[in-house]
Order: sequence, then structure tokens, then C-alpha cells
Amino acid sequence: MIARILYRNSVQGVLSYVLGKAESTILGFQNTYSDTDTNTEFFGRVLYYLGNRHDSEKRYVHATINLPRGEQLDDKDFFELSKAYMEHMGYGEQPFIVVRHRDTKHEHVHIVSTTIKEDCLQINLNNDFRRNVATQKYLEKQFGLSPSPDMRQEKELLIYGMPQFKNEDINGVRFYLQDIVNNTLQKYKVRSFKELSEFLRPHHIQLRTVNHNGRIGVSFGIEVKDGYRSRFINGYTVHPQLSGPKLQKVFELNQKSKLLPMVKKRLEKQLRTTFGLFRTIGPEHLPDILRSHQKLDCRLNYDGQGKAVDFSIYDKSGYVLNSKEMEKDIGILENPALFECEYTQMYAESVQLQLELQRCIKEAYRSSYQDSWNRTLFSEHIIRMPIKSIATEMAKSERFRFLRKYLHTDNRNLGDLIQLQFDIVKDKLYGTESVREEWALQTKAGQIKQAIDKQLFEPPKQREVLFEFIRSLGTKYDNGNLTYVNSDRHKVKLDMGHVTIPDQIEFYASPGFIGENEKVLDGLLNDKTSKEIKPGPTAIFLPMIFPNLYDAMALPYRQKFESLSLRAYHKYAERTQVSFEKSPNDYIQFFNAKGFYFEKLGEKICIGSIYSKCPVKVSIAPKTQAYLESSINLDNILEGQTKILEDIGANGRDNLKNLWSGYLMERGQYNKVAYLYVLEGVRPNLPIEILEHHMENGLREALHTVAKIQIDRKHAHLLRKGVYALGNLLGSENPKPEEAFNGFKDELTDYSKYKGRGLSM
Repeated sequence: MIARILYRNSVQGVLSYVLGKAESTILGFQNTYSDTDTNTEFFGRVLYYLGNRHDSEKRYVHATINLPRGEQLDDKDFFELSKAYMEHMGYGEQPFIVVRHRDTKHEHVHIVSTTIKEDCLQINLNNDFRRNVATQKYLEKQFGLSPSPDMRQEKELLIYGMPQFKNEDINGVRFYLQDIVNNTLQKYKVRSFKELSEFLRPHHIQLRTVNHNGRIGVSFGIEVKDGYRSRFINGYTVHPQLSGPKLQKVFELNQKSKLLPMVKKRLEKQLRTTFGLFRTIGPEHLPDILRSHQKLDCRLNYDGQGKAVDFSIYDKSGYVLNSKEMEKDIGILENPALFECEYTQMYAESVQLQLELQRCIKEAYRSSYQDSWNRTLFSEHIIRMPIKSIATEMAKSERFRFLRKYLHTDNRNLGDLIQLQFDIVKDKLYGTESVREEWALQTKAGQIKQAIDKQLFEPPKQREVLFEFIRSLGTKYDNGNLTYVNSDRHKVKLDMGHVTIPDQIEFYASPGFIGENEKVLDGLLNDKTSKEIKPGPTAIFLPMIFPNLYDAMALPYRQKFESLSLRAYHKYAERTQVSFEKSPNDYIQFFNAKGFYFEKLGEKICIGSIYSKCPVKVSIAPKTQAYLESSINLDNILEGQTKILEDIGANGRDNLKNLWSGYLMERGQYNKVAYLYVLEGVRPNLPIEILEHHMENGLREALHTVAKIQIDRKHAHLLRKGVYALGNLLGSENPKPEEAFNGFKDELTDYSKYKGRGLSM
């Protein structure tokens, strides 16, 4: 099912449309003197009276609930579905009417109500569209309807599809025109009636304009078949927003937009870059070349003899520009030496080709480094990688395949071209990365000095955690020098006085958390705001990765850390639960299930966390606060939070591991969640609605798979015990014990693979 909600500043037109259909049935009224027998005129006066008690432009609500083709509900169930929808959307106590229409191939109802309550206040409309999505998903399950798509799909209009209308079907013509013209204006930044006419022609729509003393009027007509064309309909009649003056205003805004010169400049640069690669281009190959090299949608324009004379770029910004609107010397006719040839040949000696090959080599270095398990420094990886391995990696890239397609040369010549650029790129990239790594190491040394000078840690504990702090930055200290933990290539002098170095430091951390830790520490030590350091949602898990470090942190720094990390995670969690949230009550309860709570502090509502060592509370955004305050039983919900949080603690789920398990689940890492649950018994802290969604989405299968693996491991362990006993009798060497799988390891925390080989920055 698909539900849509719109707002109006008047209600007469909406009621006339909803009630004026020949094939319509009033399913019922709600919150009037009768649910079935209310007089429609009286109902209209009630809505008019309530709406005019407020000056909002969104005084009235018009919602539609549409079923997929082939699915049906009887009138009683459809009315119950409509009432449930209005209840979840916050209109349960408002007067509304539900009318069923049967004029389309899919069944649907219209619901008309008002956003103004009897106390003259307006219903809070914040987050209404995301509530609409969540309510839609909830009711689909409750009434057994087909689920709506999770992602917004771009509507593809039926081009060249001949519309079929009866001669007298004026409403069908009008609705077809509305659909096509509105979607065209949304998809493209149209700048003139002529351009709009070109976009509408493939849909068999004709456009006419007339000038009445400087006021432009517009009308639309449809060519149906066999030369028949509908009569031309005034644009205002099609829709008030499609009148001539309204369209002219849209065109002027698109023409004067500051974005247009920027788009032109960017396209000119992209076109010249591409043209610099080629000696000749067959015009018919130009769309494929621009699509492959610059991701541009190019379409050729032909003359009467079928010869390509121009091209237009359909840019991602919505603007459609032909070559004449950019530079005079960039079109097909203006470049005869480049385009007057049917054969397409890349210019092997061009500077642009050299730059493209260099770019391919750089990308190959980076992709091979990311895929490498041996995480040395990037500069060391550059030195070690031979040209053959880089060429193999290059062959996988789309950019290199494009060059090879149009270069028209054999492997030997192509290899020579790569060889010429290989050493240039290698030396330059090695030099750049060496400087960056050395600068990063000096920055880390500066952070260590700052942490000591500014007493980041409590004085009694500072000496105990000092070397763990150094390792948490991906570095190590020895004989007055600071180096990377996985390389001694760069060294920075660091005087830490007479400090006893531990004999063995069994401490490892992943690059992802090291980077997040360094970012957060920079904010704490230099008093930077959240906007300046931009912490990610994983910042809240740093005390789980570096427990000794954050336990020893001085109170003022720890409090600021709790605030920064809580704010970052709150923003992330809001985005992830949006498609499940039907009301302000859900918003609060979903956070409660994760271990967070809300409190009123003065005039502000703040969020807190059960995972914080130092209880801190962060105020939520004013718009979100207004959304929560729109709940009629907010105080009762806030009081009920205590029981939910106590249950989390009583079940042993007040640990960051449980929140981490839920975070992995939201990221779709179902196998890792399954290992955590099966091997370590870690339950995710998530609301039941979201947990059920992930169970249906693949978590159930992952749990079955991991449980079977665990059973097989137990069998293998028993067999290994038997082999071990037999080996002792025969005098063989002891087998190496099998390491138990740790489900807590993942792409951010799997540090065992770095043991003995160091970490990458």
C-alpha cells in the first residue's frame, strides 16, 4: 500500500472533488454526531469553521491510501484501515470523512480532515512524512497488504506510449497532463516554454502559448491516435500551478539560478578534458564516451539528412544544455578536425592520456592497499608493489577499460605507455605519502605532550595508562623516539623522562577506531566543537575498545567526551529508526529500548544514556522537541522510561557490547551479530519492531548458519581431543590448539590479524 498526505489552505475544492465522483462511496465519518449518517454539507461547515480559527497555510489535510493492483479490502476493513492510519498520524480525535473511489484500476480512499483542533491550536506537523512512512509499513503488516518499496524509486514516464482516452473523458486527459507535466518540471530545470514543449512532445502532448498584453497564457492538448487530438485545455484548468504566469515564474527562477553558471563551467571542463584524449571522435560514439569517462548523459541532435550537428547534455543537476549554450568552439560543427570522421581513435601522445594513466596507477595502488591483509604503511606498500601487480589491479578498473577500448593498441604498446608513467607516479605518490605520514606522526606526538601537560588523565592513573594511550594512537615509544606501531621508518623525538616501559604490551586496536579515537582526543584537548571534529556514531563505543584509557580520563574531559559522543550517536539513531517510527511515543520508546532516556530540564527536553560513566544530558533540536511535545501523554511516557531501563539492567544488557550488537545489525552485518549472539550471548539492544524487521531481512538465516558452525566446532573439538590422545600414545608432536572464534571482531575491531605485523594509519 502507499499512503500520501497533502495540506491545503481551503477545503471546498477538495471536498467537491472527493464527493463529486460518480463512482464514489462514503465509508464513514469520524468524531461527528454520526459515523455514517452525517450530512456532507454540515461536515463541510464543521471543517470550514475549525480551519478558519487559525491562519496557517496548512489548515486542511487531504490523505489518500492506495492499494496495489489486484489487492482488495471490503468497505468495513478499508474504513478500519483509514481510522488506524489517522490515529497513528495524530488525527484520531479530529473530524474526518473517508470516501472510496473506484475510478482507477487500483482501489483507494480519500480522507479529508483539518489540522486545527477545537482549542484553536494546530496539530504538530513536524516529521509527518516520516511518520507517514512508518505508519504505512505498520498497517501493511496489520492488514496483510503488500509492502511498499523501501527506497524511493524514480518514476519513469511512458515515452511514446500512445494514451488511450474516450472523446468525452476530459478528466482523464486532465489527470494525464498533470502527471506528465508535473513530473517533467520536477525532473528538469526547464527554462522556457519552448524547452518544455520539447520535453512533452515524446509523451504526445502539445503546448500552445498566447500573449495577452504581456501576460502569457498556456494551453495543453494530447494527440491520441489516427490524427485525433483532444481539445486544448487551459493550463490553469489542468492545475492552478500550471498556468502561464506560474510556469513563467518557474522558468525565470531556473534562468537566474546561481547554479546555472557553475553547471556550465563544470560541463565545459569535463568536455574539454574528454576531447583532449582523442585524435578523432565518430559522433555516434560521443554519448558512450561521455557516459563512460565523465558519467554524463549526452544525446545527439540531427539535421534533416540524419547527420549529427549538435549534442545536448542532460546534467544530474536537472539542467539540459546544448553545446551552443556553453562555449562557441565546443560543438560538433565547430570542431571538424575532431568530429568529421566515423573512426574513433584516442590520441596516444596526448598529455591528457598520460594524466589518465597516472590516475589509474594511483587508484590501483590505493585499491591494492585496501585489499591487502599485510597492513604496513602506505608508503612502504608503494615501494614493495611491482609494476606487474599494479597492472593487474589496473585491469579491474572501469577507467582503465575505457582507455583500452578506444586506444586501439596492442598489449606491448599499452605496457610501454604504463611503464613510462609508472615511475613518475610511484616517486610522486611515495613522496606525498611519506610527508603525510611524518606529519601525522608529529601530530600524534603533539597530542601525547598535550595530554600530559593538560592532565587528560587523573594524576594517580596517568603513568599506568600512558603507554596504552600511546598505543591507542597507533604508535609506540622506545628510547626517546615515537614511531608507528607497524613501522620504524618514521621517528619523532619525544622526551617522556624516566618512565619504565612495560616488558610486553598486549594491546591492539583497529585503524577505524584509532582514527576515531584520535579525532575525539583532538576535540577534547583543543576544546573543539562537534561541528569542527565531526565525530561518527562509533565514538560512543571508544570506552569499550579502550576501557582503561577512558576510565582514567579526568572528569571534565570525560564529561565533554560523553556529550560529543552522545550527540553524534543520537543524530545517527534518529536516521536509522525513521522508517519505523509512527509517533512521538515511538520516538521515545525506540531510544529507551537502546538504553537512552529523555528528561525535561527547564524548558528543554534532553537525552541521556545508561552507558555514560559521567551522567550527561544533551538537549535535542527545537524541532524535535516540538515533535515530542505534540504527544498528549508525554509526561506519562517519560515516567514509564524507568521500568524499561531497569529491565535492560536486570537482564545484563546495560553494556556497550549490547548497543554495539544493535549497531552492527542496523548496518546489515548479520553474520557478525549472529556470532556475538551464539558465541558470547550478546543480545542487541533494539526495539522489538526493528528486531523483527532484521530477523525477516536475513538475521534469522545468519543465526541458523552460525549455530550450525558452532555445533560443527564442538564436534571438531571432540575429534581433535581424540587425535591428541592418540598422538601422545604414538609419540607425535602436540597439535596446535584451535583458537575459539571471537564474534566481537569485525572490520573495525578485528585486531588479531595485525598482531606481529602492526597497524596501518
